[in-house]
Amino acid sequence: MKLKRAEISQEDIDRQKAIMERLRAHNAGSGAAPRAFIDTYGCQQNESDSEKLRGMLGRMGYSFTDKEADADVIVINTCAVREHAEMRVYGNVGALVHTKRNKPGQIIALCGCMVQQPSVADKIRRSFRHVDLVFGPQALWRFPEYLERILTERGRIFSIEDDPGTIAEGLPVVRDGTVKAWLSIMYGCNNFCSYCIVPYVRGRERSRAPELILSEAKELIAAGYKDITLLGQNVNSYGKDLESPIDFSELLRRLNALDGEFLLRFMTSHPKDAGERLFKTLAQCEKVAHHLHLPFQAGNDRVLRAMNRGYTRTQYLELVDMARQYIPDIVLTSDVIVGFPGETEEEFNDTLAVIEKARFDALFTFIYSKREGTPACRLDDPEPKDAKQRRFDALLKLQNSISEEKHREYVGKTLRVLVDGESGDLRYPLTARTNGGRLVRLSGNAAPGAFGNARITDCNTWALFGELI
Repeated sequence: MKLKRAEISQEDIDRQKAIMERLRAHNAGSGAAPRAFIDTYGCQQNESDSEKLRGMLGRMGYSFTDKEADADVIVINTCAVREHAEMRVYGNVGALVHTKRNKPGQIIALCGCMVQQPSVADKIRRSFRHVDLVFGPQALWRFPEYLERILTERGRIFSIEDDPGTIAEGLPVVRDGTVKAWLSIMYGCNNFCSYCIVPYVRGRERSRAPELILSEAKELIAAGYKDITLLGQNVNSYGKDLESPIDFSELLRRLNALDGEFLLRFMTSHPKDAGERLFKTLAQCEKVAHHLHLPFQAGNDRVLRAMNRGYTRTQYLELVDMARQYIPDIVLTSDVIVGFPGETEEEFNDTLAVIEKARFDALFTFIYSKREGTPACRLDDPEPKDAKQRRFDALLKLQNSISEEKHREYVGKTLRVLVDGESGDLRYPLTARTNGGRLVRLSGNAAPGAFGNARITDCNTWALFGELI
């Protein structure tokens, strides 16, 4: 799909902006500003989408509240990656029947990946009658239009059409925080890992134009953001759909050349598309953080084939070795799924062996969650839940010991850190991040957004402790 066919036209965006202004004028004439509540589940892309929702609501004259009962509009931005997140959404949405009973004019909207699934939308239609609006990720840019229709016509709206995906530029954004910022460079996914619902609900890969990414980055830097994370389901695929050739490494180099003091991070990299060109770029670009999130998911080749991951255990470990050759101080993190359908004890032991060999700084670990509509949901899954839990616990124990060992290596060193917040801990009142993304709890005085040097004095499995010097 070429970029020009994926873009929402400026005329359509202008129409949404005109609706925002109409609702703003309406709300301004109704006394106190109406209030909105946004609840976000899932990944960084969902967080970025919620910033756009806040931007549109703010443009429409809404203020924000952290209490559902006080809100005139509730928006729940959902995640479809794991069953646990879906169950939480159902529970929380069910409880909103009470807030709507007390505030009959309250509008409840569900959006995001979970509701893009037809079976979920049908369940909401039948069992959650108090929900007014349901729309998937591809329809987010039409939120003002939907909201106006509900306010003026009432009724219910469900917008979950099967759509390969679009790019909507120019929507207003209200960012969460002043130090860190999300910057989406592409949307969707073409990988179709057999366990993953994302390509079905977020559509095909589509890259934003590089000049628009650079322009947004300049705006973020000028606004004082210091830690900018580039987002994409697989950032290594960036640019493949553009008419003018550019790849992710070249985009990183162009962003690195921008004026200002800041750090660039990115997620997520797919191992099948990572390689020497990317690692050279990380090594040569001083503003690109020395952190690589490279999900391996399983350490056994048969399981990797069943997952449709596109690489072998040996190829993955070769990538790890290459990355460390180019960037000796790289912080390496990864994702692992335990209990994929049919995974045996011996195959799980291969995953433990990869962890022993790669020695990740941290892992994001999950027990396999069946997703209807994916190829993996049709596979036989004879292993009992207690066996999967036992393996999961063994994996956590191994990785926690490695994480603590690697953190111990920092003690006594002085590191450049970015102060990003306050902790509320009297002994270590500041929080910060190293170049590699390690959490540091700090004593000393500094404002969020300040770079400084920290002497590391202690650690545990999850954090470093130190003092600003």
